[in-house]
Amino acid sequence: MIKTYSAICAAVAAAVLLPATGLAASTYPDRPVRMIVGFPPGGAADILARVSAQQLSERLGQQVVVDNRGGAGGLIATETTARANADGYTLLFSSIPHVINPHLYKKVSYDALKDFVPVVQFVAVPLMMASSNALPVQSVKELIAYANANPGKLNYGSAGNGSSSHLAVELFKSMAGIRMDHIPYKGTGPLITDMMAGQVGLTIASAVPLAPHVRSGKLRGLGVTGPKRSPAFPTIPAIAETVKGYEVINWFGIFAPAGTPKALTSRINAVLNEALRAPELVKMLQAQGAEAVGGTPEEFERVVRADYAKWGRVVKESGARVD
Repeated sequence: MIKTYSAICAAVAAAVLLPATGLAASTYPDRPVRMIVGFPPGGAADILARVSAQQLSERLGQQVVVDNRGGAGGLIATETTARANADGYTLLFSSIPHVINPHLYKKVSYDALKDFVPVVQFVAVPLMMASSNALPVQSVKELIAYANANPGKLNYGSAGNGSSSHLAVELFKSMAGIRMDHIPYKGTGPLITDMMAGQVGLTIASAVPLAPHVRSGKLRGLGVTGPKRSPAFPTIPAIAETVKGYEVINWFGIFAPAGTPKALTSRINAVLNEALRAPELVKMLQAQGAEAVGGTPEEFERVVRADYAKWGRVVKESGARVD
């Protein structure tokens, strides 16, 4: 009798819950959605977040507001999202730092894998090695030769200690067997300004903010970090053409706090997959060096977990720490 009564209660609860979940999905969103970005305006994360937010706003019929929470390589934004209500009204637009930071910081108040739900991978972006025009090199091969002939004279900038641009150069240094001094910045925007002024010699950073300056001739593109040349920059060689096996691909995607109803994350996923099939958006992203990806939450989760393991090894081998 007790077992039968329990079964009846469970069935009633399920009957009540299912319509409520369906109703929430059908009315979502009924107020503005906040998309948190862990980096200041002007960098790749900010630029691409605003593109995705615009696509969501247009298709959901509700404003998606980008909230820049720069600092600590994206750690502040990620912690803020982890503490947010799991109701679909707070999203995180993030990239490789999401899986790098847990290996860099001694104390992280969240679990990068357990406290978030991967919703959709928006784009994949190979990084670009770019140099100041003041640096007398025209290729990756010449850069390596210059570094070896001028020990202690070559510096590089990154978006900050432990950022993907920092670790991408550290990986390159290790594989190329050269030395360069590191100058960390608070974001890619200020770094690019100083590079154009000749104050910093080199960087490996997202192609999105670098592309317009490389195309205008204000910076020099030396290589891309994908396994082969990018269709957006067909004249720029892959770094792997000189340093065999070198590869760094940055992804940008959307996460929600763990516990967010699957009906809501599925709706966001479907809407952005629809947007990423639009030829005009694909073309616009390609012009910035980004490849439209989309796909299922499960596919994105596999990418996140693989990179969590990969960058954990790179951080350990490089000895990088930020606290």
